[in-house]
Amino acid sequence: MKSSLKYAVLGENHKPYIAMVFVQFIYAGMALFAKAAISKGMNPYVFVVYRQAFATITLAPFAFFFESKQTSLSYNLIWKIFLISLFGLALSLNLYSVAIKYTTATFAAATTNTIPVLTLIIAVCLRTESISVQKLPGFAKVLGSVSSLSGALVFAFVKGPAINFMNWYPSTHHQTVDSVIKNHSVGEWIKGCFIMLAGNTAWSTWLVLQGRIVKQYPAKLRLTALQCFFSCLQSAIWAIASERNPSAWKLGWDVHLLAVLYCGVIVAGITYWLQVWTIEKKGPVFIAIFTPLSLVITAIFSAFLWKETLHWGSVAGVVLLVGGLYCVLWGKKREEGERVTNEQKIDSNKEEIVVECITHQ
Repeated sequence: MKSSLKYAVLGENHKPYIAMVFVQFIYAGMALFAKAAISKGMNPYVFVVYRQAFATITLAPFAFFFESKQTSLSYNLIWKIFLISLFGLALSLNLYSVAIKYTTATFAAATTNTIPVLTLIIAVCLRTESISVQKLPGFAKVLGSVSSLSGALVFAFVKGPAINFMNWYPSTHHQTVDSVIKNHSVGEWIKGCFIMLAGNTAWSTWLVLQGRIVKQYPAKLRLTALQCFFSCLQSAIWAIASERNPSAWKLGWDVHLLAVLYCGVIVAGITYWLQVWTIEKKGPVFIAIFTPLSLVITAIFSAFLWKETLHWGSVAGVVLLVGGLYCVLWGKKREEGERVTNEQKIDSNKEEIVVECITHQ
């Protein structure tokens, strides 16, 4: 009985880790699908409207049937959810879609690795996360964040010698990379970099604010569906103002439809809910730390499916990235253990005081 209970507890503790790895597998395909659709002529603002619309349609039935008896919504709470949707989902997704038009899918996957550091900084500023560099767990979180970000950048931009046994079509690979870079001017590339950074900052802010909203409204499916709905309306206003051509809104049986279905149903519909659920369990920084994994997953699938060349610089980046990830997770786990121990000590002291009072009486 005790052993089965122990395994059940361990399984429950591992669920957030499994959920976040699954989310990063999904995100690994998002940049590729988004880049493919926008490169084929789809307006980036229209793309966001459709993906959020599909996400709302996917989540609404589940939210209605499974959480119909949850906490009621006040006008104040609706207003908060509307603002978070505006500055988080609508703003970050539109900036991301515009930025990927001027850059590449690989660059998009690489720059999302600024999210852990940005989230940690914003969480500390808003006092939802604390860091004490004088203590080992706090120092590990800072060191791990820097190492993870550095590893992702090395993985993306430092090539080094090619790994021979994975070097199937080196000449084709280099020609492809060169052609992609030449398609963008220096000005467009720089503009895309700054827009992507702004989008990542908005997304990091959304991750942090989710922790506060989910405490006020614990119905995670309904909360996610509402945010998708609000961001769809907000993005529609943005798209209509920027794109007046009706033909830009047409969807055919092509990569445009496939991309919005994937990003709407799979990315927005499923991963948003999983992230909100994990934020409630582990906090926003825990989610952000897993972001670098999507870059590694994308590279591995690209190497095996599309025969892309891997380099020793990528291996060095993976070592830094995984090492940083381990440091941060270890720091958070150590801090959680210390917090639980302190709470148990406080409860124990309270019980002793109560017993003493009863004994004296």
